[in-house]
Amino acid sequence: MERKHTRVINIGGVLIGGNNPIAIQSMTNTRTENVDATVEQIAGLEAAGCEIIRCAVPTMEAVQAIGEIKKRVHIPVVADIHFDYRLAIAAMENGVDKIRINPGNIGSLDRIKAVVDVAKERNIPIRVGVNSGSLEKNLVEKYGGVTAEGLVESALDKVRIIEDMDYDNLVISIKSSNVMMCVKAHELISAKTDYPLHVGITESGTVLTGSIKSAVGLGLILGQGIGDTIRVSLTGDPVEEIKAAKTILKTLGIRQSGIEIVSCPTCGRTSIDLIGLAEKVEKLAAGYEELNLKLAVMGCVVNGPGEAKEADLGIAGGKGEGVLIKKGEIIRRMPEAELLSALKYELDNWKEK
Repeated sequence: MERKHTRVINIGGVLIGGNNPIAIQSMTNTRTENVDATVEQIAGLEAAGCEIIRCAVPTMEAVQAIGEIKKRVHIPVVADIHFDYRLAIAAMENGVDKIRINPGNIGSLDRIKAVVDVAKERNIPIRVGVNSGSLEKNLVEKYGGVTAEGLVESALDKVRIIEDMDYDNLVISIKSSNVMMCVKAHELISAKTDYPLHVGITESGTVLTGSIKSAVGLGLILGQGIGDTIRVSLTGDPVEEIKAAKTILKTLGIRQSGIEIVSCPTCGRTSIDLIGLAEKVEKLAAGYEELNLKLAVMGCVVNGPGEAKEADLGIAGGKGEGVLIKKGEIIRRMPEAELLSALKYELDNWKEK
């Protein structure tokens, strides 16, 4: 897949844009002021594969906390700022790697300039974010409602404000909970600017519905080579955002690391707890992120080998019997209860190949 050309931005050592990998982001849902809880959550997110983390900074207490948090985590920290320009300045002075602002709600040009001046002094990237829920009234009137065109115009207006202050270390995000509007907005803005784009479907919903909406939206956007960093926004445990993001990137062929699991949907022939087995395999496979292979979990000993022929490795079972499959060929038969341990043995030894 050919990526759209964008300039490279350095976020605390993580490069986005250009030909750099699409970075996975999330946002903490702890109170930032609670340093221990926030650090603990970030550690879990990092272990799951998060590469950039954003924290809400609504108070000066949160500003002080984020400086301590930064010292105790290993991935870049982004301060999410609304309304109070002083919070943005203080967050940068406390060592954050990037700030996220909407210049439209920061206040006067003097206040925006005060923020930009500190960012310029410290070479800290600014993510300029606009959201369909807060589109300016004049643009709503101009386009007859909230539209992709209005979102793009709003974002580029904010970018020009900062560019006029002689600063261009910027990332752009334009978000909407309307999937197709979001897709169109990204298509439009990608043709108008070479700033890297932070892509996501905002307020997409719970883990199930939000993952589906994000997969559709991000799939359509990333599939066109648009996007340099992503967040799957879910109402739930932020670790689920990372799982969904990794799966989306893997499905699109953008990231190849980690085990891809395929499993049959079950039917009347299934005579094994395939759902439970597949869930156990998924948990097992999560510990082999360094492997790049396809793993099949099938519910029928008769058809399983044929259906798993495109997988590198597979298991199938039913009526007390299990089989281990490599490249579509049965290499071992065993009691059904031994399937998981046999699979683990193969994965452990796959590392040595």
